[in-house]
Amino acid sequence: MGQQLTRRDTLRALGAFTAAGAFDWPAIARAAHEAHAAAQSAAVAGAPLTYTLLGAADAADVEALTSQIIPSDDTPGAREAGVTYFIDRALGSFFAHWRPTFMQGLNGFQAAVRAAYPQAASFAALSSDQQIEFLHTVDRTPFFEQARLLTGCGMFMDPSYGGNRDNVGWKLLGFEDQHTFEPPFGYYDR
Repeated sequence: MGQQLTRRDTLRALGAFTAAGAFDWPAIARAAHEAHAAAQSAAVAGAPLTYTLLGAADAADVEALTSQIIPSDDTPGAREAGVTYFIDRALGSFFAHWRPTFMQGLNGFQAAVRAAYPQAASFAALSSDQQIEFLHTVDRTPFFEQARLLTGCGMFMDPSYGGNRDNVGWKLLGFEDQHTFEPPFGYYDR
């Protein structure tokens, strides 16, 4: 396979995708309110945040996958940003129309892992090198593309959606949420 993508390449691709207008923003806004309310009610009750769609084994595999897409190094990655929690919430609300294809793709992904590594219990149980080796065999599949998109969203979207925990994605980008925005908003307001 050719050269590996860097974190910078991934951020550029995510930015280009976002700029292309591929999101259903009204649906995302509605779901943000729901996700925020769910996270707040769990925090108030003192209960840990739990998955509503993914089982423990699926969540472990998705976390291992997203952690290879945006790994932790000298900066936080997908694991620290709570991307798997975001994916669980997104597929249960504003990306619910993606749930059947994602879950079918995840099942196929897990079956392919078992076929390639019969001694391993799951993708999450593989070593990091084995995970990367396997991902090179599936990195052009629709499931991987969907997982990569959801990983980027969970890393950089508003934390009220369930990801970007402690604003780690925004800190990587140097974005400061000021909660209020005043004109001039751009060159057109100057």
